[in-house]
Amino acid sequence: MDPTAAGSDNARGELPNGLASLDLTQPASAIPADEVPVTPGITKEAYESEAAEQNGDALRTDYFSRHQADHAMAPSPALNPSAFEGQPFEKQLETGVREGVDYLRRVSEAALHPSESLSDIRAICPDLSLTGNIISATFNIPHTVKYRKGADWELSPRRGQSALFDAFSYLSSDESPWNHTVVAWTGEIEEPEELSPPTTPPATTVHLAALNALSKPIPLSSQDRPITPPTSDGLWIPKEDMLRLENQLLHNNRIKTVPVWLADDADLSDEGIRLKDQARWRRYAEHELYTLFHYKQHEPTNGRAERAQWADYFRMNQKFANKILEVYKPGDIVVIHDYNLILLPGMLRQRAPHMYISFFLHSPFPSSEFLRCLPRRKEVLEGVLGANLVGFQSFSFSRHFTSCCGRVLKFPSDSSGVDAYGSRVEVGVFPIGIDAAKVAKLAYTDSVTEKYKTLKAMYAGKKIIVGRDRLDTVRGVAQKLMAFERFLELYPEWRDKVVLIQVTSPTNIEEEKDEPEDKISSRVNELVMKINGTYGSIGFSPVLHYPQYVSQDEYFALLRAADIGLITSVRDGMNTTALEYVICQRQTAGPLILSEFSGTAGTLRDAIHINPWDLTGVAMQINNALVMPQDKRQAMEQSLLAHVTAKNVQYWIAGFLRRLVTVLGSRKSLTATPLLDRSALLRQYRAAAAGGKRLFMFDYDGTLTPIVREPSAAVPSERVIASLKALAADPSNAVWIISGRDQDFLTHHLGHITQLGFSAEHGSFMRNPGETEWVNLAEKFDMGWQKEVLEVFQKYTDRVPGSFIEQKRCALTWHYRLADPEQGVHMAHECHKELETTVGRRWEVEVMAGKANLEVRPTFINKGEIAKRLVTTYNSNGAEKVEFVLCLGDDFTDEDMFRALNSLSSPPPTAAAASDSSKEATLAASAGELTTDQCFTVTVGPSTKATLARWHLLEPEDVIECVALLAGIGDS
Repeated sequence: MDPTAAGSDNARGELPNGLASLDLTQPASAIPADEVPVTPGITKEAYESEAAEQNGDALRTDYFSRHQADHAMAPSPALNPSAFEGQPFEKQLETGVREGVDYLRRVSEAALHPSESLSDIRAICPDLSLTGNIISATFNIPHTVKYRKGADWELSPRRGQSALFDAFSYLSSDESPWNHTVVAWTGEIEEPEELSPPTTPPATTVHLAALNALSKPIPLSSQDRPITPPTSDGLWIPKEDMLRLENQLLHNNRIKTVPVWLADDADLSDEGIRLKDQARWRRYAEHELYTLFHYKQHEPTNGRAERAQWADYFRMNQKFANKILEVYKPGDIVVIHDYNLILLPGMLRQRAPHMYISFFLHSPFPSSEFLRCLPRRKEVLEGVLGANLVGFQSFSFSRHFTSCCGRVLKFPSDSSGVDAYGSRVEVGVFPIGIDAAKVAKLAYTDSVTEKYKTLKAMYAGKKIIVGRDRLDTVRGVAQKLMAFERFLELYPEWRDKVVLIQVTSPTNIEEEKDEPEDKISSRVNELVMKINGTYGSIGFSPVLHYPQYVSQDEYFALLRAADIGLITSVRDGMNTTALEYVICQRQTAGPLILSEFSGTAGTLRDAIHINPWDLTGVAMQINNALVMPQDKRQAMEQSLLAHVTAKNVQYWIAGFLRRLVTVLGSRKSLTATPLLDRSALLRQYRAAAAGGKRLFMFDYDGTLTPIVREPSAAVPSERVIASLKALAADPSNAVWIISGRDQDFLTHHLGHITQLGFSAEHGSFMRNPGETEWVNLAEKFDMGWQKEVLEVFQKYTDRVPGSFIEQKRCALTWHYRLADPEQGVHMAHECHKELETTVGRRWEVEVMAGKANLEVRPTFINKGEIAKRLVTTYNSNGAEKVEFVLCLGDDFTDEDMFRALNSLSSPPPTAAAASDSSKEATLAASAGELTTDQCFTVTVGPSTKATLARWHLLEPEDVIECVALLAGIGDS
C-alpha cells in the first residue's frame, strides 16, 4: 500500500482520543487562534494527574501541585568532558550509553535524594548571618488573575517561563532549605464580566460586540439620539478586593507571592486603585531592551515616546524596590530575574548598601556594538552592577556584559567579573534546566502515549520533523521553512516521505505584536503555501503549520512522535523545548538539530549544531539526521539525556544560590577602610597650631583633580587653586604636591603659588617652597635604560591605536587610556612581561602598572622616599617639629607614601608615660618621627579598596572640601 495514500487517508479521517483539538487535516490557517485550549508546558494538566480528576478530586486553584518526584534534584554527577573528547566514535558510543543507562534510576531516586541543609549553606560563611529567606523578584506573578467584584479572584497558570516557575516551586517546597517569597507584578487585569441569571436579558446591548458588521445594534432614545456609553477611565479596584488578592497570593500553598500594584501615585489611594493603560509598564522593556538584546535595532526617532516609556520603566522598578524593602530583613537574599527589572539591583543597593543581591538574565546579552546604540546604556549597566553576582545563560552573554562595562563605563573587567564603585561584581554562567522528573512523568502518561500512537499511525511510512516556536522574528520560523524548502530541493528522494509539523504560538512580546503582519505571520504563511504548492499534492502537504497553542498532551505527543527536532532560532536565551525534546526521545532517540545562536547550544554540545542563516547547511544536516545510523543516534541521545537529567532546574537554582553565598563570603572577609573622621582631623590640626609644623602631601591626578581620558585635560579648578593658596599661606603649613607629572606640567598649572613645594616624576625632581629651581635627585643615575624602554614602548604604540608615550626626564610612561579597553589591557600585560624579562633584568628599574598606563623608572625613586625625606627634614630643622601630617593619594604609587609614613609613626604615649620624666619614657616618646594620631593617611576611593592608608575619601571633591575646611580654620 502506498504510504502516501495511507497517510492521506488517515489525515483526512477523524482523530480519536482527544487529538481533534490538533486537527492535522484541515488547513492550518483555518484554525482560529482563540480556540486554543491551553499553553504547552504550563497548563493545569501539567501539574494535576489525570488519576486525581478521574477519582473526583477537586482541581486545585493554585498554579502548582505536588507530585512525589516533582522539584527534586537529580543526584547525577556532572558530565566528564574528558569522557568524550579525543575518543573514536565507537568509544564515545560506549561512554554515552554508560552515562545514560541509569536515567530511570536517577529520576525515580530524585525525590529521595537529600538536599543541602541551611546549616550547610550557612557554614560556607557564618559571618553572613543568613536568615534563610529568599526574595525572588520577577516581573509577572506565576498566575493570570481574573477580577470578580466582591469575590475571590480567579487564578490560572500564566503562559511562558515554565522553567523559572518550576524553580520557584522547588524553592517554595519542603525539599528546599529556604523560606521563599516571590515579589511580582499582578500583570494586566481585565474588566470583570457582569454576571446575571441565565433568564435575565441584558439591560442593553451597547457594550456587547457585534456578531458582524450588519448586526451591530443601534440603540435610540426617545429623542432619536444615540445613547453614548459611559466613558471608562481605567479599572477601579476597591481596597478590600486588593487585600483579598494579596491574601490569596500570600497564603498560596505552592508559592507565597507578594503582588506589586502598578499605577500612578494619583491613581492610588486608601480607598483603592485605578488601573490605566496597564501595558505601559512593560513597554520600555519590550520595545527597547528585548529587541536590542535580540539584535534588533529600531530606526532613530525624536525620542519622545522613548522618554515616556523610560519614565514608566524607571517608576516601575522603583515600586518593586519599595515592595521588596517592605518585606526585606537583614540577612535575606534577593534574587532578581530578567531585563524587566534591570534597574532594580542598583536601586536596592543605594537604599540598602549591605543587601545580598543577585541578578539573572534569562535573555541573551548583546555585544557592545549593539548595546552602545541604546540611549540609556549607562543606566542599564549601572543598574545591573548593583548586584553582588550576575548570572547568564552562556559564556558569550557574560563576556559581552563584561566587555560593555569596560567599553561603556570604563570599568576594569575580566571574564569573571567587573570592578565597579570600589567593589567586585562577580559574573558567572548558569545554564537553566528543566524539571526533568516532572517532564519524564508527564510525557509518558497513557493519554500522551495514545496520541503519540495516533500521530505515528497517521504518518506511517513518513519521517516527522517537529518545530514548536513562538511566532516572532527571533525564533527563526521563516529560516526553518526556507531551509526545509532547500532540503526538498537538494534531496528529491525525500519528497513525499518527510513532513514538517510546525506549531507556532502567538507572541507575548508587545513589540512583536506591533510588527506589520506581513513581516512575520504573513511571511510564514507565504512560505508554507509556496512549499506545499511546489512539493505537495492533493493528498499530501509537506508542511503543516498550526498557529495556535496546543494542549500539554498534544505537545508531548508531538515531541515523542518526531524523528527530528528542529530549532532554528536566530537569537535565543535558553530554549527549554530542546531539553524537553531530549526527555521525550529517550526511547526513540530522534536527533536534535539546534541553532548555534540558542543559549542551549552551549550545554547540549552533542546535538547537531546549525547556522540558521546557512540554508544549504541546515538542509544537509536534516539529511544527515534522517540517514544517521541507529547506534549513533542512540549514543547522541544517551549523552544528551545524561546532561538534561543531571543539570535540571533544581541543580540550576541551587548552584546559583550556592555561588552567591560563596561570593558574599569572600566579600565579607575584606576589611573596609573607614571614612575620614573630619572632627579628629580638625582637632589635631588645631592642636598643632600652638607651635608645631603641619605637613601636607597631595597627589595630583585622581586626588586634586578627577581622572580624565586626556592627561593634558586634568586642569585644576579655581576652587582647588584657591584652597591650596589659602592653606599654603599659613606659615605653619608646609604644602607639597607629590605627583608623577613632570616639572613643566606642575609649573604651568600650580607654579604661580610660590608657597607650594613640588616633587615631580614620583620623586625624581624637587622644588622647595619659595624657590624656582628644580633639584634633580637622579642626575648621577645612568639613564641608558631609557633607549631600550622607548623602543619597546614604540613597538606597542604602533600596535595599539590611541596609545602614546610620555617621555619624562627620569621616567617613561606608555598611556593606553584612549585605546580600545580590551586591546589596551591585553597589550599592556604583554608589554609588562616583555619589559620585566628584558630591561628589568639588566637595569635597576621598576616597571609599574598604573591606571591605563605603564611606567618605567629607577628603583630608588618613589613617593615613599620623598615622604620620608620631608618628615625627617622638617623635624631636623629648627625647634618646630612636625605635629600634623595629612597625606592623600589614589593610586598604587601613593601606597609608597602610606607605607613610609606608617613606618615613621608610633603609638602615642599613655598618660602614665606622659607624666613619667624617666629616660626610658622620653626615649619611647621620641622613638618615632610621628605618633599615629598625628598622621592621617587617606586614600581616595571606596572603602573596599585594598590600601595601607588608615582612612578614605570617596572622590576628589571630598578632598577639596577637607582642604577648604582646614584652610578656613588656618585663616582664622
